[in-house]
Amino acid sequence: MSRINKMISPFILILLFMVAFLKNGWAQNPIVQTCYTTDPAPMVYKDTVFVYTGHDENSAKYFEMKDWKVFSSTDMVNWTNRGTPLSVSTFSWAKENAWAGQCIERNGKFYWYVPVTGKVTGNFAIGVAVSDYASGPFKDALGKPLVAPGFGYIDPTVFIDNDGQAYLYWGNPGLWYVKLNKDMLSYSGDVQTVPLTTEAFGKRYNDPKRATQYEEGPWFYHRNNLYYMLYAAGGVPEHIAYSTSNNPVGPWTYRDTIMTIQGKSFTNHCGVIDFKGSSYFFYHNGALPGGGGFARSVCVEPFTYNSDGSFPRINMTAGVKSAVINLNPYQRTEAETIAWEEGVETAEDKQTGVYVTEINNKDYIKLRDIDFGKGAKSFEARIASGGNGGKIELHLDSLNGKLVGICNVQNTGGWLNWTTAKCKVRDAKGKHDLYLVFSGGEGELFNFDWWRFH
Repeated sequence: MSRINKMISPFILILLFMVAFLKNGWAQNPIVQTCYTTDPAPMVYKDTVFVYTGHDENSAKYFEMKDWKVFSSTDMVNWTNRGTPLSVSTFSWAKENAWAGQCIERNGKFYWYVPVTGKVTGNFAIGVAVSDYASGPFKDALGKPLVAPGFGYIDPTVFIDNDGQAYLYWGNPGLWYVKLNKDMLSYSGDVQTVPLTTEAFGKRYNDPKRATQYEEGPWFYHRNNLYYMLYAAGGVPEHIAYSTSNNPVGPWTYRDTIMTIQGKSFTNHCGVIDFKGSSYFFYHNGALPGGGGFARSVCVEPFTYNSDGSFPRINMTAGVKSAVINLNPYQRTEAETIAWEEGVETAEDKQTGVYVTEINNKDYIKLRDIDFGKGAKSFEARIASGGNGGKIELHLDSLNGKLVGICNVQNTGGWLNWTTAKCKVRDAKGKHDLYLVFSGGEGELFNFDWWRFH
């Protein structure tokens, strides 16, 4: 885990739990270990899953969130950091609070709906950013809020129905929605309030001021003629529950709990997708060392709907056990593509993009389900070093597994002065996990941009 996770932590049991799964070779959750991530909003676009997340700052004492991040995967086990394409500063009218949002594609453009606190009003409003690419960069589409400031105007979720009508729901303590126009930048009619009845959202027993289970973080979608509204429920600490309807605007019927209170975070926030024939439930917890209610991490669980379309009970586990497709090692792979890591972090600049940094002796990156086919002959890596350099050891299946190559990294004259290091490879055949193990002397060794086998 990255240097943020090497802090003294009260969660040693969590560490031991995760290490046990690492030894079994398939630990996956949290899916990002280089920073704290929160409020996952997954989106399938073509053959790729993109997950749009919030970002908890290190050592935060409250919801200290300044920007949003994007991660992507084509196999559900190796995740690529796509950078930080949106921040509070993107919106000239906003001052703070990059809280939970969701992105959706329409007609080749990507619309990201997010709540931020306005400079003038000091209240939350919902803005919309737009990009030509799923990973951004995004820009403020309007120069003002899409939905005017209002108390509790947070956590927008967006969905385009089969008839082309788009809906935007949001809210805590209420639940509101509008019908978006086809431009996705305006809406028709007034803001509508959803009746929070116990029949629709279940009965709450621990708060006389809140009658129903509904708390915040709605996730709205349609599947097999049924509309689903998932949400954080029950107050703090939160669990995940859901309601369904035969109509996109209700009336709703409360169904059940999906995920009970667990995971070292007093909040939870979910998103659901179908990808390559399977269903996936995203959420966050406090599982990384130093984690908790203000230092959360995104996780994912595969699941299967019951035959009537209802949800099974989903628990937090080590996550996805096997890739939906094997990673091709003969194509350029970004170094920030990671199934698991220890020690490293990521950084980004305009010229290089995202790259791996803070590499020290005995740090490593693990990638899962690599198919070498008939065998690799060589390995190359794009690296930069302003220090003494080091080595990239190529191990199969475990940290101390078969050593198939060692790539020497020299001083390149600067930490962003990139060059390509190469080495020979032998006995790398068939399907394996790959461990890129870094070794060298004291201090930071080098930066790492991408790699490829030949």
